[in-house]
Amino acid sequence: MARGRKGRPVTGWLVVDKPAGVTSTAVVNKVKWAFEAQKAGHAGTLDPAATGVLAVALGEATKTVPYVTDALKCYRFRVTLGAATTTDDAEGEVIATSAHRPSDAEIEAALRPFRGQIEQVPPQFSAVKVDGERAYDLAREGEALDLAARPLWVESLLLLSRPDPDHAELEMTCGKGGYVRSIARDLGRSLGCLGHVTWLRREWSGPFRAEDGVTLDEIDAMARSEALDQHLLPLELGLHGLPEFPATPEGAARLRNGNPGQVIGHADWGTEGWASANGKAIAVGHYRGGELHPSRVFNR
Repeated sequence: MARGRKGRPVTGWLVVDKPAGVTSTAVVNKVKWAFEAQKAGHAGTLDPAATGVLAVALGEATKTVPYVTDALKCYRFRVTLGAATTTDDAEGEVIATSAHRPSDAEIEAALRPFRGQIEQVPPQFSAVKVDGERAYDLAREGEALDLAARPLWVESLLLLSRPDPDHAELEMTCGKGGYVRSIARDLGRSLGCLGHVTWLRREWSGPFRAEDGVTLDEIDAMARSEALDQHLLPLELGLHGLPEFPATPEGAARLRNGNPGQVIGHADWGTEGWASANGKAIAVGHYRGGELHPSRVFNR
């Protein structure tokens, strides 16, 4: 006899304003405990030292995580000029220094090549896998890694302020897989002064905003109560940007069983979207001639 899954069948998104000094995994575990949820996951890791939006999916919302992970994200960060570190942030050891300090105009000019479609080499201390092992584990053992460059779309990269000659505050909006630490490292190299990230905050991720986030202290205070449930956002937010196709009653029944079902609306052949019944998402799939062919079905 199959054993039932422990916990509540709660579904939705919780936006957490992650503090510095805690891992993304620890945040997910805290949220899962607080909701007594059966299942939880997050849409995009934040470094332990970073703060800001960590969108946590619960229950059936975990099936929408890839769509949020692929969405644009916005980061604000400070670069310390004049020093390179082992980790490309303030957590690492300083390995080189420079007395040169660029002007604001030089920084503005140096930012241009970092916009649009770029190639980015991840930091030595990152979660990238090398022969089945995490890069940060190998780096901690003293191994120098030759990591391959990866494509990254940078929608915008702006110099916000220059508090003093040693620091620059920037804002970057980018696609999936961006490393702010790599931007700081490479910008410092291009300016001839070296650089690393001092602090980093994710302002938004896809449809989720920092101002909508709850803190870990608030989660502790509201844990396992209806008050915390009030902060849950609908599963459908994870499908932001995909077209909605209302299903016919017959189509909804077929889609819930994992079969192609008739939907209302029109789109190009193969367009990815989601089918709804009574305003709730029941499946994600591809539109083909009046039907949605499901790739994910929500049990609701």
